[in-house]
Amino acid sequence: MMVDHLRTQIFADGANIEDIKHYANSSHIKGFTTNPTLMRNAGVHNYEEFAKEALKWAVNKPISFEVLADDFDEMERQALKIANWGDNVNVKIPVSNKKGDPSYDVIYRLARQGVKVNVTAVFTIDQIQHVSDAMTDCVDGYISVFAGRIADTGIDPLSIMKEAVEIIKTSQNNRLIWASPREIFNLIQAHDIGCHIITLTPDLLKKLPLIGKDLLPFSKETVNMFYQDAVASEYTL
Repeated sequence: MMVDHLRTQIFADGANIEDIKHYANSSHIKGFTTNPTLMRNAGVHNYEEFAKEALKWAVNKPISFEVLADDFDEMERQALKIANWGDNVNVKIPVSNKKGDPSYDVIYRLARQGVKVNVTAVFTIDQIQHVSDAMTDCVDGYISVFAGRIADTGIDPLSIMKEAVEIIKTSQNNRLIWASPREIFNLIQAHDIGCHIITLTPDLLKKLPLIGKDLLPFSKETVNMFYQDAVASEYTL
């Protein structure tokens, strides 16, 4: 599989324990990410119980859990608690609160307390630069740039991601995550620009075997799918 030759690592993005169990031993999956929205959509009712169950399976791979607070002092308290759940835990800190006030000071303090931070919901070059500065020369951390959501606005995120790669080069301990991708081709783009990590949902992970597939037989398979569905539907003209 061509995936073996890609330099961009794949993190499974989701909040389903069965998926985490499934991918825990996969050589292609190097880590896991979650967030409160994914947890709510998956029907998670107890945050800490879910996290500790997930950690039973993601023993040897990094996994990110997000703080729930909007107040910066409470963010810091929650982050320190979450960080104690396991050595492989990264704590997701939103790049700002809901007012738009940057969380750079919290990120700076946590990074210098040894917390492995994953700064999330990053969209702009200015945010990337400030977050990178706050995390420089600290323990391993991630900067999650939401390239897929940037693309949703009609802006090609590739130039932003390329610049992000260059910014993060100034710190050997931080890695860039291509977050919220919309298609498998984003994995190829991430590889081409030297982005360290991409998060893929289960729906996208199922498409990994298609990478490198010959287009002519793929065309034939698609035609056959349409035909079989038409027959199964018993349509007539």
